[in-house]
Parts: sequence; structure tokens; C-alpha cells
Amino acid sequence: MDLRIGEAEPTAEERVAVDALLGPPSSGWDGGTRDPVRDTHVAFGGHDARARRHLLLPALRAVQSRVGWISEGALNYVCTRLTVPPADAWGVATFYALLSTTPRPKRVLHVCDDIACKCRGADELIARIEKTVGPEHHAPTNGDPVHVGDFTWVRSPCLGMCDVAPAAFLQEFGPEPRETSIGRLDQAPNFASAAGESSALRPGDSSVGHWNEYRLLTKRFGAVDPTSLEDYKGAKGYQALKLALEMGPQAVIDEVSASKLLGRGGAAFPTGRKWDAVAKQSARPHYLVCNADESEPGTFKDRVLMEGDPFALVEAMTIAGFAAGCEHGYLYVRGEYPLAEQRLENALRQARGAGLLGDDIMGRGVRFDIEIRRGGGAYICGEETALFNSIEGLRGEPRNKPPFPVQEGLFGKPTVVNNVETLMNVPPILLMGGAEFAQIGTAQSTGTRLFCVSGCVERPGLYEAAFGLTGRQLLEMAGGVAHGRKLQTVLLGGAAGVFIRPDELDMPLTFEDTRAAKATLGSGVFLVFDDAIDLNDILRRIAAFFRDESCGQCVPCRVGTVRQEEALHRILVGRTLGRVNDEVALLDEVGMAMKDASICGLGQTAYSAVESAIHRLHHFGKPTT
Repeated sequence: MDLRIGEAEPTAEERVAVDALLGPPSSGWDGGTRDPVRDTHVAFGGHDARARRHLLLPALRAVQSRVGWISEGALNYVCTRLTVPPADAWGVATFYALLSTTPRPKRVLHVCDDIACKCRGADELIARIEKTVGPEHHAPTNGDPVHVGDFTWVRSPCLGMCDVAPAAFLQEFGPEPRETSIGRLDQAPNFASAAGESSALRPGDSSVGHWNEYRLLTKRFGAVDPTSLEDYKGAKGYQALKLALEMGPQAVIDEVSASKLLGRGGAAFPTGRKWDAVAKQSARPHYLVCNADESEPGTFKDRVLMEGDPFALVEAMTIAGFAAGCEHGYLYVRGEYPLAEQRLENALRQARGAGLLGDDIMGRGVRFDIEIRRGGGAYICGEETALFNSIEGLRGEPRNKPPFPVQEGLFGKPTVVNNVETLMNVPPILLMGGAEFAQIGTAQSTGTRLFCVSGCVERPGLYEAAFGLTGRQLLEMAGGVAHGRKLQTVLLGGAAGVFIRPDELDMPLTFEDTRAAKATLGSGVFLVFDDAIDLNDILRRIAAFFRDESCGQCVPCRVGTVRQEEALHRILVGRTLGRVNDEVALLDEVGMAMKDASICGLGQTAYSAVESAIHRLHHFGKPTT
């Protein structure tokens, strides 16, 4: 089948970018020079072609990183190399916010205007950038739409840098592409001259705190070089893997089950039960997927863990793979986390070199390896089945359940999916024993929890605490409300979470207590708003986020998120009380439809924060009955 798109041809630079990833083409069937004799008898297709489909997103990212955008010719060449239908490849290329199918400058600065950064002056910062640099997407073309200017900037949803807000993400394309996460952009010298030298912009460091004596996940922060395997080993690194290999797979699962470890990604599913279900599946192979695509506004814990203790995640994934009978793992890292990817790639190289990954781990004949995949900027890919589709080279749209991932997950095989925080609890569990781990926290919420504290607090950062501390204690750990202002509300769990009132701060932060209070811990977000914050503006931004991030696959979410934003806009521009009540009734109806009928958690929780502002905070006044 001829997969060419018209007559468009790739440039030499685009070919180099794709070939560097895929290797040189072997024949005219996959992008090489046509040989009338050889290519008449040998075709590249069928199973071989399908087996390479999963390289589509990496190939598109390779072109983007080298050239700055994906031209028709480049897309054509990628399709030829991978024998992917052009319509499919176009659907993938246009799905991700970090990919562009129109010309872009060689440098793009993504400036966060989401809720945590708004609390730290993002709107004022953006106004200064507009005045100094020019409007969003501005890039002079000199009359030639292909040769755009050297620099532009764009607004961005949450970048996972809420602890060092206001934040930005700089992409520099070319033969030696660079990506930089930038914290506290308002304090960077000559911030507005980003069109000039990027060296003026600097990464920001997250603060890491703890409460009481329990530091299970953050204990190595500041004490161990995250780039050194030897330092990690010196801090009890890889002792848990050695113990796991001695115990055997089932004993490892039993310890994790005894710990009562619940997933830390929001769903709170028992980890041991998930591993056991995959281990018992007869279909082979089994896969392990680490979901490191945290994109929930207000969330940054997994980024801090990957940057600060990458070897611990590699060790934890190896233990999980061994226990569930997996020989290959995928670590799906958010596209806006360049430093995390760099440190994880370094950790993987050193682990392989030391015999801690590969075909004969620790000389025990155990086979397991890990492959990193970078996302392309899509919140929906944090949903586990959308993540599978993304890895497989499809649009990152969720799948219907059942079947569940433990039965048919990645590539249709049994798959364990855990997020970073969940997995990094595993080495401590093995070293102390599941029963002892279960004594930390409460009976139903065991161990410690990482809380992403941001917004209007004195000391934003990542805080580790045993389950059971209250919201008031967590706020005190972070130094209280900034500048001594009055607390207005706290967003608990992220944009898909709920607002709680100041009089609810004594609620214990556990799965069971928040559930009983009709709240949620979600991804561990604790986003503080003082009385100077315009909550109307925050609600508008949350609604805009879900409208923009909806994949559009199912009608309840695709239409509901738009209707939600429209109704909020009508309310917030000012209406009579009776009209507000009508709009609130409509919001409730739309929210219920999204919750009941959406395919995945995005649509099911898109109304949660808005609903809590209406009915928990009575932000628009109590609706009449």
C-alpha cells in the first residue's frame, strides 16, 4: 500500500532526526532508495510493520526536537518508515500540545497560567511579558510563513512546578535540542529577555518537608547524589531488590498485600491485589507501566521523586516486575519533565552496567528492563488506558472497561500500572516488613503520604507525613497562609478534587476521613487560597482546563465541559439571583451527566471542584429550592 502524502518530501534534517531513532531504512519499502529488483520480491509489512507502530510518538518527538515542528514531508517520511496510515499519524501528531504541525520558532517558552501560578503572580508576569516581548504566539515571519522568528511564548496549563511558581518550560530545537523547566520565573534576571539568552533562566529547587519521624520516600533527599549509583547503594539502595530475589515473587506480593498499600494516584486500589491478579494471568508476556505523567493542576510530587531519587524508582520497578512476572517495563514520563527524564536515563544506564537490569539481574537469571517514553503534553494520558494507547502509537484516548488492565492492558496483555509514589513505597515495605509498614498511619490508610502544598503559603513544597495529620497541621508545616492573610479555602486533591472550608481544616487527611466528608485526597494536592484571590477567576481556569484537556472521544465529556464553562461565564459576568439559580441547576444537571456517562475519570470528575465551590462554599449564594 502506498502511504505517501501527495508529493511532500522530508528535508535532509528531518530524515536525519527520524533515522537517528529508527536506524537507516533497509529498502524502498520503508523509506530507502527503491531497488526495482530487490523491492519487487521483498516487502516490509504485516507483523513487522505493526510491531513498530509503538515508535510513532517517539519519531514525531524526534522531528519536533530537531526542527521545531512536524511538516507534511516529515510526517510522510515517518509514515513510510513505520507503515502507519497518514490519517492515523496526523491524528496522533495533532493530539499533543507539545507537538506542532505548523511552523514554530526555534525557541518556545511555555508560561504557566494555571491555578497555582495564578496565586503567585502569573497574570501580572504574563502582562509584563506581553508588554516587553509581544503577544502570545508572536513570531515575525518577514513575509515567509515557513521562516518564522527565533522566539515565541505561549500560555500553558500546569507544568508540575507549583512549588516554585510562577513557572515556565523552555524548548530549544535544533541538532542539540535543549529543554529547561524554570521555577520562580518572576525572580529570574531579565526574564522578559527570554527571546535573547536562555541562560538567564534557571531551574528552581523544590523544598521537601516532613512531619514526625517518618520519612520513607524523601529520606535520601539532600543527602544522596541522585546521579550516583554508588551513593544510592551506600544509603541502602538495592538491598530491597536483593531481598526480593531471595524471597521469590509470591512472598514479595504477600508483603505488599500485608502492608495494605493503596495506590497513590487517586483511585486508591490495593497494590498487592493488582500485582497478584497480573501474576496469575496465563497470557504472556506481562508488562509493567509506571505512570509518571502527572498533569493534575497542583501536583508535582512524582517530578520531585524522579529528580531527587531516580535509582529508587528503578529499583522499585524492578521489584514490581519480578513479582508480577514482567520482563519489560515502560516508564511514561510527562513531556514537561526534562530533568526527570535525564536523571532516569542516567539511572537506567548505570543500573544496566552494574547488572541490576537486563537478562541476568544480580546473577539470579531474572530478566527485566525498562524503557522510558516521553509524553507529548496531554493530561488525559494520565488515565491508564489512554497511556497504553499513547505508548502503542495511537491517540491518547481512554478505552472502555472491562476488560481491565490486569487482564488486557498494554499491547493487549496483562499489565501492572502504578504511579511513581506508589512504587517507591515498595522498597521500604520489603526492608521493614509489610506488617510494620501497616502500623504507620491509620488502619485503612497505611504508610506515609506526599502532599503537594502550594498557592498562598509561606513555604510551598513537597511534604511527607504519616497518614492521619490534619489539614491544619499540614498548613502549619508550610508556614501558614502567606503574609499573614486570611484563609479563604483549600483545594484538596487537585483540579479534579474539592474545595474545603477553613472550618474543615481539622479533618484528618486519610482516605477514609476525606471519603466520609465527601472530599478526596486525589493526587495529594493541598492548594491554598487566601482572601485576596479571586475565586471566580480560579473557577473559570479550572473549567477552561477540563474543556481544553478533554480528548473529545465521548459526548458527555466533550459537550459537558464546554457547557460547564459557558454556564460559569454567564454567571460570572453578572446575572440576577434567579438567573444564577437557573445556571446552577443547569451546572448540576450537566455535572451529573458527565459523572454518570463519561468513559474515564476526566469527565467523571470535571465538575467536582466547581460543584464544591457552589454547594460546599456557597460561593454563589445558597441556591433556592
